[in-house]
Amino acid sequence: MSNCIFCKIIAGEIPSYKVYEDEFVLAFFDINPVNPGHTLVVPKKHFANIEEADEETLCQIVKVLKKVGLSLKKNLGAPGYNVQVNNDPAAGQIVPHLHFHLVPRADGDGLKLWPQKKYLETEAEEVLNKIKIT
Repeated sequence: MSNCIFCKIIAGEIPSYKVYEDEFVLAFFDINPVNPGHTLVVPKKHFANIEEADEETLCQIVKVLKKVGLSLKKNLGAPGYNVQVNNDPAAGQIVPHLHFHLVPRADGDGLKLWPQKKYLETEAEEVLNKIKIT
């Protein structure tokens, strides 16, 4: 996609800090990191979201998530990391090219996860009946 910033990074038109690259996937630093080492993992082929991506591509991405995550732990000393994908604008996706965030974590780094709620009395069953895959 010609207007996609990630496609331009993949094509080498925009410089990046490349963490990993293979035939299918590129991993590079987020320019606005949550923590140092915050890495984006993107397929080289343009997909807007998870549903557009084929299963082979998703498998390749997960393999790279594992490699980069291990490097964050071994070489950066991160005791853990978050893997996050914002799928579509309603979920906070800004760049319309499928990408996963790997955010190195440290105890007490101040990053909080989203707030959790409880289901109302019959809500869980109602929601389950709508989305259950049989």
